[in-house]
Order: sequence, then structure tokens, then C-alpha cells
Amino acid sequence: MKPTENEPYHITIEIVNKQCQVSKTLEKSGIKQFKIIDLRGVAIGKIRHLVKIPSEQVDRIPQNVEVKQNGDKIKRETSVWIDSNGCDVCTTILSNSSFLISGRTVEDGGLLYTFITPSFEAFQTIVSSLEGRGFKLKILEVGKFQRRREILTEKQERALWLAFKMGFFKYPRNLTMQELSLRLGVSLSTLSETIRRGLRRLLEDHFET
Repeated sequence: MKPTENEPYHITIEIVNKQCQVSKTLEKSGIKQFKIIDLRGVAIGKIRHLVKIPSEQVDRIPQNVEVKQNGDKIKRETSVWIDSNGCDVCTTILSNSSFLISGRTVEDGGLLYTFITPSFEAFQTIVSSLEGRGFKLKILEVGKFQRRREILTEKQERALWLAFKMGFFKYPRNLTMQELSLRLGVSLSTLSETIRRGLRRLLEDHFET
């Protein structure tokens, strides 16, 4: 049966994206390995990419590119903002109410994109739109939010699932609580309380059973 429910999906695709302006900007500076950790539409036709590159390569970045955070001897990666006119991949993801978790280079000039869609229909729209524009892509993962147990409320379980998939619990974290709240479109206080209550319920179930 074709899924139709409005539940979030965790998607990973591999795609050859020769339009990628980030790749072109960095390759001109001799930087071939990078990670995209955020996408934001900042104006009509303009996309802002938050990119991580090896810290020792920061000096190669063109002067017109904003360095968000300087690297040091401890940090292996430095974050930089790169603005561009975007490409069909980025705009297609953003225009379907989805948000990028990460994008990174892989072998043979491909890019690996992992993102969250609000529904299965949004995922199908993204794939069909990209294929219609001539992109060759491989769908590597399609994971749907599903309730596991009745310990958590649905709101708590969904928030924790999204936080987990987006790397909030990784060390170091992929994003802060404030950044997570902005991506999910909820207030920082509401999200913080939802996650705190959810974690408390899980701990109570673990230690009291």
C-alpha cells in the first residue's frame, strides 16, 4: 500500500550534482572534501550553505567567503558560509518544506544528501522533480518515524526521533538546541521542555522496571 500519512521521513540519496556551486567554489581553491551541514534560503534565488572543511585548508578560502568559525589545533574542521544562486537539488529540497541534515562528497564526483521530509508525498515529489530535471540518483535510505512504545507521548517521541536523526545527540553535536528549534519551527523553550520530559520518561522506564 502506498504510504500517505503525514509523518516525517529520514532520507539519504546519492546524486551526481554538476550544478553544485559550493563544489565549484571550493574546487577552484583546491578543496575537494567538504560537508554541507545547513541550507537556508536568504533571498529569492539565493541559498546560503554552511560548509565544514578541514581547518588546515581555511587559508585557501576566497576572501569573499564568510568564515563563521576559525579553526585551531584542536578543531579539525572549520565552518564557512557560502552564498550562491543555489542549484536544483538545494532548491528542490527547500521548496518541499524539507530540511537538510548533511551533504558530503563521495567518490566519482557524487554528493550524498541526507534530509528530513514532512511526509512521504514530499519525498516522492523531491525524487520525481530531480529525476525530471535529468539528475541520476540512488535512494540509499528511506526511514519513517514510527511510534515504538507507549512510554512517550507522540509529540515527545517525534521530537526525540528528529533530534536523534539530525545529530543532536552526537559528540560533538551537529547542531544546538536553538538551531534544532529553528529547523523544526517551534520555540526553544517548548522544544527543550518536550525533549527533557521525554528523556525523563525513558530514564524512569529504564531504571524503575
